[in-house]
Amino acid sequence: MATNPSNRAPREAVGAASRVAAGELLFSVVETGADLETALGAVGSYARLEGSDRAFARAIASAALRGLGRIDYALGGLVDRPLEKVEAPLRALLRAGCAQLWLLGVAEHAAVSATVDAARDWRATRRGGGLVNAVLRRAAGEAGRDAFASAPATSVWPDWLAARIKAALGEARADALARLQLDEPPLDLTLKPGIHPETLAEQCEGEALPNGSVRLPAGATLTELPGYASGDWWVQDAGASLAAKLLGDVAGFRVADLCAAPGGKALQLAAAGAHVTAIDISRQRLALVRENAARVGASMDIIEADAREWRPAAPLDAVLLDAPCSALGVLRRHPEGAWRRDPAGLARFPKAQAALLAAAGDMLKPGGRLVYCVCTPNPEEGREIVDAAVVRGGWRRVPVAAKEVPGFTHALTHDGDVITAPPVCDAEAALSREIVAEPVNSDVFYVSRLERTG
Repeated sequence: MATNPSNRAPREAVGAASRVAAGELLFSVVETGADLETALGAVGSYARLEGSDRAFARAIASAALRGLGRIDYALGGLVDRPLEKVEAPLRALLRAGCAQLWLLGVAEHAAVSATVDAARDWRATRRGGGLVNAVLRRAAGEAGRDAFASAPATSVWPDWLAARIKAALGEARADALARLQLDEPPLDLTLKPGIHPETLAEQCEGEALPNGSVRLPAGATLTELPGYASGDWWVQDAGASLAAKLLGDVAGFRVADLCAAPGGKALQLAAAGAHVTAIDISRQRLALVRENAARVGASMDIIEADAREWRPAAPLDAVLLDAPCSALGVLRRHPEGAWRRDPAGLARFPKAQAALLAAAGDMLKPGGRLVYCVCTPNPEEGREIVDAAVVRGGWRRVPVAAKEVPGFTHALTHDGDVITAPPVCDAEAALSREIVAEPVNSDVFYVSRLERTG
């Protein structure tokens, strides 16, 4: 690990400040292992920026992280030494410059000159301006752009992770997911019953999706949108909204949402008329549930507990289990996660997931329903967990029908489960070949619906 080079030379250069901040953010995330949100709160050069300069620094860092592996794949052919031999702060600025050129569409003269100025302005890189200038001019040329365009789409991830995702989704869908990661993800809103998606979409200059969500462009200022103050909606990826809906009509039901934070699914269940108990082991994350429930005006019991040990006073009608997982399906929102994981770390999740599913069974009355979901395509955390539970007994699968998931018929599996990987062609839109709506791109969620048989 390199030492954090946060001291800066006193000279400021026009246009350089955002690039310095982006470089320091990338250094903090990639070289010291911080997550991006932590880096945003800790990097002084970023804190000193305001308004559009701050937003641009974050945009550069986010874009570079979303395309990190692919940027490095192409960048390696543009430097005169192995990329790992380039000093870490300089690597960070080169990645920031390439993100501007290859992903953000920044004009060549602005991206190159301002990043070179940033190299001279940042004390850790002030002797590297010549290297930054030479490499970024190559990157801005036809050869550089062709190198990035021809890099394998799945090179955005480490090789081991690309292989894991290909094995889970197949080559075509893994490729589509990797390409999706290069773009800043949109914001999806889940609406309270009675709020019309088309009306809200028109008011917010967004798009009404077939599943009832409203999609907004990335970067929308949420607090200024119609319905924010009145709690008419909350932010929730369209794919994530499927799980609660697959419990069916829950009006009057006693339902537990296990591992509930930040609370989007619990809000759905409460809005549908369920008597909801939201369980989470994290006090800090439960504060988000309380905050979101208060804004929306949702009534629910919120309990800090380990769901493997907590039991209700009486058997429940339904349980929603959004189990802790490797989160490989949400890397476009947290792209640094790809570089903070390793195969050994992924191996710890299945045991906890199986224990949580078994605990959920203890909470349910006979005939009660469970929806199990994880935000990863990894079968060891999804399909295999459910398969093993069914084989052990006490559960039966309740297959999901195409009409229940408008916009996601392409996500239905042979078992009647759902995995919301991007569609790759119309022929794969649904196993039933029943196309009920245009396919929706979303984060990747695995969802299975079970019924307690004993």
